[in-house]
Amino acid sequence: MRAYIETLLPGVLDGTVNPGKVFDRTISLNDVPDGYRAMDSREALKVLVRP
Repeated sequence: MRAYIETLLPGVLDGTVNPGKVFDRTISLNDVPDGYRAMDSREALKVLVRP
């Protein structure tokens, strides 16, 4: 992700690029293994764990 910061950050800061949601799935602490599987299979990019 850091490779894109110099290119994308100015657009985010001036409002021309909408970065969207950071997390695309929310899971419980018991479902952490499922969250890792979803990221590994590219079904999810970022998973938020709610205890």
